[in-house]
Amino acid sequence: MKQLILKKGEDRRIRLGHLWIFSNEVDTQKSPIKEFEPGESAVIVNAQGRPIGSAYVNPNSLICARMISTRPHEGLTEALLDKRISQALTLRESMFDRPFYRMVFAEGDFLPGLVIDRYDDLLVVQLTTAGMEKMKDQITSVLCNILRPKAILYRNDSANRPLEGLDRYVEQAVGTVPAKIAIEENGVKFEVPMIEGQKTGWFYDQRTNRRDFASFCKGKRVLDAFCYAGSFGCNAVKAGAKEVTFLDASKIALDAAVHNAGLNGSPDKVDTVYGDALDTLQELKDSGAQFDTICVDPPAFIKRKKAFKEGLSAYQRVNKLAMDLVVDGGIVTSCSCSQHLSAQDLNRVLLHAASKSKTRIQTLIQGHQGPDHPVHPAMPETHYLKSYTVRVFKS
Repeated sequence: MKQLILKKGEDRRIRLGHLWIFSNEVDTQKSPIKEFEPGESAVIVNAQGRPIGSAYVNPNSLICARMISTRPHEGLTEALLDKRISQALTLRESMFDRPFYRMVFAEGDFLPGLVIDRYDDLLVVQLTTAGMEKMKDQITSVLCNILRPKAILYRNDSANRPLEGLDRYVEQAVGTVPAKIAIEENGVKFEVPMIEGQKTGWFYDQRTNRRDFASFCKGKRVLDAFCYAGSFGCNAVKAGAKEVTFLDASKIALDAAVHNAGLNGSPDKVDTVYGDALDTLQELKDSGAQFDTICVDPPAFIKRKKAFKEGLSAYQRVNKLAMDLVVDGGIVTSCSCSQHLSAQDLNRVLLHAASKSKTRIQTLIQGHQGPDHPVHPAMPETHYLKSYTVRVFKS
């Protein structure tokens, strides 16, 4: 393998375990990045000439290399994929009694650019880097050898792929994945859209947060805002909520939420509100609506650092409206999947929202992504999901 040589001092973060190397950290006089092919493996060498590990390279990306191993001559091979995927599977099988989980979580499982969701004997795979795209056939081979799945679907249509110089596509690699499949999570039944759904079909990362939310819902009037397929609200239905209102800007999502609610309880408990969540929450407030328990789980309002200020304002507004809509002593669960919004930032959002709504809050639960989305301790970027469940007092 060719060498990719770092500038002086740029190996510190890598030696602590971080897996990303940026193009401005490379000594391009000694090792021109443009001489590498997208996805090519390389030995990473510090400024003193000492090899510190191996990575795969993409000269067309700001993140020009992603670490694979601390062993300098261990490149991204089928054998390494087999070892790391098997390690990831062993962890999930030790935690879950049903085969429904995120089986591989990219950097969190030391396989940057590779995400695999398992739906029993069906697998949905997402490749987000040139290095993993180059190993697509080997990934398919490893998965077939380890699990012998009935079907493998590649959902390679993420918005980040063009940043790596990759096309976006969806491909049935093995067998045929149906348009919808049935899953069970926390004892709650769902039908999940595989082909037309968002990302890899289901958001396994909220599993524990949904369970915790449901514990506050028995006999309550519940609002599930930004509901998608109704994951939080259906957990509330199963827990014995008095009534559940689903709110989303997608009629397809609302139809899916109502259908899923029917799988878990009486459909007459369910109502829907269609429209942009910020607008419809305001309309609900203006109409005098009130709820005992509310979940707000918006999409990432802050997708890039430069959007931080605008996104922060959106988080504050939606949480302020949630506190306006909840009853005195009621519960609000607030979530953020924005990588650029820290848990401390979300806590401050809630404090500002409480101040603006003239309420007091106490934190009951601080939530995170589930354990099938392990956090790489050297990479705060992998700790993307945050949530707080707070009790709201109006007097």
